[in-house]
This record gives sequence, C-alpha cells and structure tokens, in this order.
Amino acid sequence: MADPIPPDYHAMMNGLAAGIDDVLNGPKLPGIPRKMGFILLVAEFGRIENGRVNYISNGAREDMIAMLREYLARLEGRYQEPAPDGKAC
Repeated sequence: MADPIPPDYHAMMNGLAAGIDDVLNGPKLPGIPRKMGFILLVAEFGRIENGRVNYISNGAREDMIAMLREYLARLEGRYQEPAPDGKAC
C-alpha cells in the first residue's frame, strides 16, 4: 500500500474530499448509498516527476484503481468497449 498522505496535506485533502463528495452525492444519510465516485490526486508543481502524488477518494481503493486504469487506457487509446456479451470488441 502507498504511504499515507503527509500530515501537512492530510486535513486539506480530507476537507476537499468531504466537500467534493457532498457536492456529488449530497449529505450522507443512513441507508442511502453514494452514486458518484471520485479520485483526487494532489502534487506540488515542479515536484511531480521525483516528488510525491497524494491520493484520496470516496470509494473502495480497488474500485477506484480500476476506474483510474480505465481512464488512463482511454487517454492512451488502449481502451476497447466491451461487447454486449461482456467480451472486448
């Protein structure tokens, strides 16, 4: 697992995540599942290559990693829409 968010970014990123989740999904209410998931990546300009990228999301880590992989595949032209039978086209 990745290193935790450094203390100097922890409160800021938790606040941003809570705000984004509230805008996308409304207030958290018992028994009502969230409908929209998100990933927030934060890095210092000029330090991305050899620096650190901090990650926070409102979903299960494995689901968010799958979402990010699909997004990157689309950006890189590697994504193929699944056929109706579930196999890649």
